[in-house]
Amino acid sequence: MSFSEFTSKDYEVIAREYAELKEMARKRCSGPSELAAIQRAFDFANQAHKNVRRRSGEPYILHPIAVAKIVVGSIGLGCKSISAALLHDVVEDTDYTVEDIARLCGRKVASLVDGLTKIKTVLDNQDKNSESEEYTRSLQAENFKRILLTLNDDVRVVLIKLADRLHNCRTIEFMPEYKRDKILSETMFIFIPLAHRLGLYEVKSEMENIWLRYKEPEAYNDISARINRSMSDHSMEIDEFIRPIDEALKEKGFDLQVKRRVKTPYSIWRKMKTKDIPFEQVYDLYAIRIIFTPEKNSLETERDQCYHIFSIITGLYSYKPDRVRDWVKHPKNNGYEALHCTLQSNTGMWVEVQIRSKRMDDIAEKGIAAHWAYKREGYVGENDSEMDKWLAKIKEILVSPDINALELLDIIHNDLTNTDITVFTPKGEQRSIPKGSTALDFAYLIHTEIGERAIAAKVNMRLVPLSTILRSGDMVEIIAAEGGRPKQEWLGFLQTRHARNKVMDYFREDFDNVAEKGRAELERALAEREIELDPRTASRMAVANGFNHAEELFFRCGLGLVDTAMIANQVSGGTISRKTGKFDRTAFEIGSPTDGYRYVIASCCHPIAGDPVIGFLDPDGKTVTVHKKACPVAENLASKHGDWIVMPYWNNTRSQSFLVRIALKGLDRMGLVNEITRYISHVMVVNIKKLSIGSDQGIFEGYIDLFVHDRDVLEELIKRLRGIKGIQSVQRIEMQ
Repeated sequence: MSFSEFTSKDYEVIAREYAELKEMARKRCSGPSELAAIQRAFDFANQAHKNVRRRSGEPYILHPIAVAKIVVGSIGLGCKSISAALLHDVVEDTDYTVEDIARLCGRKVASLVDGLTKIKTVLDNQDKNSESEEYTRSLQAENFKRILLTLNDDVRVVLIKLADRLHNCRTIEFMPEYKRDKILSETMFIFIPLAHRLGLYEVKSEMENIWLRYKEPEAYNDISARINRSMSDHSMEIDEFIRPIDEALKEKGFDLQVKRRVKTPYSIWRKMKTKDIPFEQVYDLYAIRIIFTPEKNSLETERDQCYHIFSIITGLYSYKPDRVRDWVKHPKNNGYEALHCTLQSNTGMWVEVQIRSKRMDDIAEKGIAAHWAYKREGYVGENDSEMDKWLAKIKEILVSPDINALELLDIIHNDLTNTDITVFTPKGEQRSIPKGSTALDFAYLIHTEIGERAIAAKVNMRLVPLSTILRSGDMVEIIAAEGGRPKQEWLGFLQTRHARNKVMDYFREDFDNVAEKGRAELERALAEREIELDPRTASRMAVANGFNHAEELFFRCGLGLVDTAMIANQVSGGTISRKTGKFDRTAFEIGSPTDGYRYVIASCCHPIAGDPVIGFLDPDGKTVTVHKKACPVAENLASKHGDWIVMPYWNNTRSQSFLVRIALKGLDRMGLVNEITRYISHVMVVNIKKLSIGSDQGIFEGYIDLFVHDRDVLEELIKRLRGIKGIQSVQRIEMQ
């Protein structure tokens, strides 16, 4: 932030932006008194931020106005939340207090601002503090814990914080690159899943697209250009597809509107990555939404009317039975309800059709705020609210005294991103369990005693170990023994928090012995590095790894949950004791033999010269591990350990070779593989490490691992291979 007198033009911009907010708020407010309350909040904030500017140079007050617009327009909150959004930075950035806000705007608005201030304080302190690095790391995880703890008080704090984060993402170009990457990684790791879980589709989608624009700029620009070209080419075709649907449904008396949409650049990029397909094979690029207002006096329920619409439109066009998704009968865990199907137009184009009532559409777009609005109006849905169940579960997790901040971050992230699968007991009883769960997780789900005595399992009548990962539809039988007891190694494969907690509770009965065993193992690891385990070192190690006291750290070491060698390396490498100093995060030249750093190319994502990359300075202070910016492992690291981030850049890499994998697919013919390999080796002079190509019924597909100097060489190679007769697609894919 900076200070300089506002100009007349600045005041004009402020007046215009606030006028737009007032117009948006007018539709949400119940009367003049609420509009007056918003005016008081704006006047207060406007005076508090007078002559203060953001990094971009614009008046600071434009930021809270923009956040308030998101709060009312994209999330659908009302007067108090709009007021809190306008005031959300006042206490942190000025001399005014929460009590000042309470006197002017009321206790509830002040409470919301207080919650937002506490979150912001943690974020800012993380960047500014000069304490030890373990304090910094624990703060980053603690930040998310504090954000989520506000769910226990008022979820509107989280919703306003999401609006604040979205606007910060919109203006992220003015941030230094290392801070930009930290913010984007936090956004992808926790804020985007949180927006999804709270049903905020619009907020989630915009954050995802901003993330892609900065993490994979070439992919973002390429996909955006392809979308624009495709929409231009198919616009009239989509109109022709919609017209018979609109006419047929209105003829049957439905009050509806039909909207069109195209997949976002991020969702297309994600699908291309996860399915290893090119843009041309993303068949659900287009979608239309049929949004109807249910007939109040109809004998058909809201759900029945969805099915009625489905029967009408599938009479007009053929559809893919395997692409029908019934989230009306079985809503998603974020409360989303709709009936999806994929129809084929008369010209052969596949179009996804989403059938929603007006209520379903409001909840799909505005999420939890719309959900509560309908509840206040007395609407009783045909489905239990998954949203309320999830909030209750999160609140239970947050108040647990045994979970440190780093653990909590992983628990919440996994909960936000995981989906449930359905498995069955031998009696045919249906049970939901998180995807990735093991047979032992299932045993503990049934009953703690069954879990503790489990020795093996049968999955679909076949004997399997307890560590076997379950799949949807499995029938699971647990084999228990009277003398069975929990084993420490179970903690290495259990996936659900419930089961892990039960096993840890069992061993807590012997806490002192387990902790003493862990202390001894840690002492040995430190002794190998000629370091003594004194109380001060033990305390600092505990804080550095998110534990409240050293005994808990020893207990986790004794259970094998904490790597003692890693802890010892933290101490010997100086991570535990050194201060967080200011240094140039951008002066890291990959391949430089003179800068004193060792560069390691991450094996999880295999970046090559020319890829957008992010680096992490290892605890030894001498090694930089280089990841792709979009690498999930890097996202996880950056979201938890923002102080490790450095910004490496490629230079003088022509003498280096990088391993990369390309996937090929096409029509088989005699000599095709020889032609491909000859072209790669002799024309492009690229070394092949491994080739795996097979053919079946005239179609060939496979992959080739290559050593290339940089991304330009790879892209030229891919371009030329696509020109070989018979090849239909060539693309770079991730190595397993």
